[in-house]
Amino acid sequence: MKHLHSGKVRDLYETPDGLLLMVASDRISAFDYVLEPGIPDKGEILTRLSLWWFEQLKDVVPHHVVSTDVPAEFAGRGVLCRRLRMVPVECVARGYLTGSGLVDYRREGVVSGVRLPEGLTDGSRLPEPIFTPSSKAPMGEHDEPMTYEEVAAEVGEDVAERLRRITLDVYSRGAEIALERGIILADTKIELGWDADGVLTLGDEVLTPDSSRFWPLDQWEPGHSQPSFDKQFVRDWLLSPESGWDRSSGEAPPPLPDEIVERTRSRYVEAYERLTGEHFRG
Repeated sequence: MKHLHSGKVRDLYETPDGLLLMVASDRISAFDYVLEPGIPDKGEILTRLSLWWFEQLKDVVPHHVVSTDVPAEFAGRGVLCRRLRMVPVECVARGYLTGSGLVDYRREGVVSGVRLPEGLTDGSRLPEPIFTPSSKAPMGEHDEPMTYEEVAAEVGEDVAERLRRITLDVYSRGAEIALERGIILADTKIELGWDADGVLTLGDEVLTPDSSRFWPLDQWEPGHSQPSFDKQFVRDWLLSPESGWDRSSGEAPPPLPDEIVERTRSRYVEAYERLTGEHFRG
């Protein structure tokens, strides 16, 4: 197999028959840095959870996975998938206000061109889910928020509307299923691309703790940062005095302590088990 690309988390290979082998590693990234060490079993959790979600979403949007029959060294972490011509836009849906959306809201009252009501705070539920796309920045650079009009100028009005509809449909289905399991899906990012027949198709991962914010419903309390089942836990540690890291310094973050690694793994495992109802044996 030919190695094509290594991203922050995934490695991509081309198989002799023209399919792609996508392998999820245990690497974890935050603030555009790949952190050390990795999170044990993370790659398998992301892969298994994405496969579960692809099945839940198959009547909403097709996905790129062809088979999980991969070489033994990649078992549990790799999938064979179709090539897609990826959309040059990050497709994001938000049902709650937090993260970079909260920063933009506090500055202008607007998120990706969508004006929101006054008086919202960290963790507030939005009146309805919104499409908040962003640019796809090269590795090491920051994605920038885009308005819907900017997306339409980039890909055309018809495609922009389809991107918005699919993204919001994926979010709505995911939020409904998660809520049944006592979990709030605050926001999510999906990757879409055109297959060989020109059909918009889900690629990469979907509704995982790497691409989404998951909060325990019984602890949701707007007004501050929420407990989470995702890598927000790592972000919070990096920004805390305990880490000693100055984000503005331009220096890479320090290694993650063993306790942070283990607690992060436990959150990923809990997210997988609560969402799917399956036991993770890793």
